[in-house]
Amino acid sequence: MVNYKISKEEFDKIYSRVPRLCVDVIINTDKGVLLSKRNIPPSNGKWHIPGGTVYFDETLEQAAKRVAKEELGFDIDIIKILGVLEYPTKEEIFGRPVSIAFLARITSGVLKLDEQSTEIGFFKNLPENMVIDQKRFLENNLKN
Repeated sequence: MVNYKISKEEFDKIYSRVPRLCVDVIINTDKGVLLSKRNIPPSNGKWHIPGGTVYFDETLEQAAKRVAKEELGFDIDIIKILGVLEYPTKEEIFGRPVSIAFLARITSGVLKLDEQSTEIGFFKNLPENMVIDQKRFLENNLKN
């Protein structure tokens, strides 16, 4: 697969003018929902659902699997699309992302955080210090 990463300057130029298609990877186990603590803006220091931008010529499922591997070190199977996540609050995000949220299960791999996160945790009760729009989405769409 071709890597379509772009520079920060190009990213800012493009996504300050158009919506950005993203995927979020929601892993819910008997230990709780997996969240990572952001180490980069926006929402630096807040817990969030691992996710990212869909690259050109990448399917949504391919993007979700890539994000899980890059951000967490895990291979996943997609269970289903849980819903579409928008960010009406706006103060915790950049631009106008629209994310397809996938419910997934870990199939293999070893936890390996990338530069975007400082830690991960499994939460039966969502933390207060979480990206608010993602917290609301999980509260409304994830049945424990």
